[in-house]
Amino acid sequence: MKQISQTLTIAFILCAGFGLLFGYFSTTIGDDSLSSFDTIMINAIQGLETPWLTAIMKFFTWIGSGYVVAPLTVIAAVLLVFVFKYRHQALLLVVVIGGTVAFNHLLKLYFKRERPVFHRILDANGYSFPSGHTMMAFSLYVIIAYIAWRNVETRLGKVLLIVFATFMTVMIGTSRIYLGVHYPSDVAGGLMASGFLVTIAVTIYSLYLRRFNKEL
Repeated sequence: MKQISQTLTIAFILCAGFGLLFGYFSTTIGDDSLSSFDTIMINAIQGLETPWLTAIMKFFTWIGSGYVVAPLTVIAAVLLVFVFKYRHQALLLVVVIGGTVAFNHLLKLYFKRERPVFHRILDANGYSFPSGHTMMAFSLYVIIAYIAWRNVETRLGKVLLIVFATFMTVMIGTSRIYLGVHYPSDVAGGLMASGFLVTIAVTIYSLYLRRFNKEL
């Protein structure tokens, strides 16, 4: 019972934090304070433009696209089910990624923020807030890191998982700003939205395992 209470407390704090930050970014769209933040970040990131860095950023934005995320999700789910025999974890992965795609679509339709008109290196369609690439990257790599974390015993392995998930999410989110298809606040909002969703999913999964004494 004590462990369940601790899990719920941590989940509440994280959800409250992600929710409040998302609320800030979503309600200040168009305000001077957010515009200043976006402008400063855009100038700093796009000021680094070079041919070789553009190639790298295009690669990371491709990695975060549905053309890559969907096959990776399927491959990871198949491996979890048929190779590692972790059916519950495979279901967690599919639910999180599917939920992220649906959540992002609903949020974009609700806020209907137009994409930025500053220097654009890559074309993109659809609404801007929150960043779909960022949401998918966060959900995919964080949930994969979480699943692997539960099955990795060494401290070094756990640290590397955190570093990998953080690196991939940051690079994919940054690439969207660099390429001119998202405001920094789109990326920040995407991180908060996915953080909220993943926290709820992982909490429910953890409580399920404890309730039914399931093995990973």
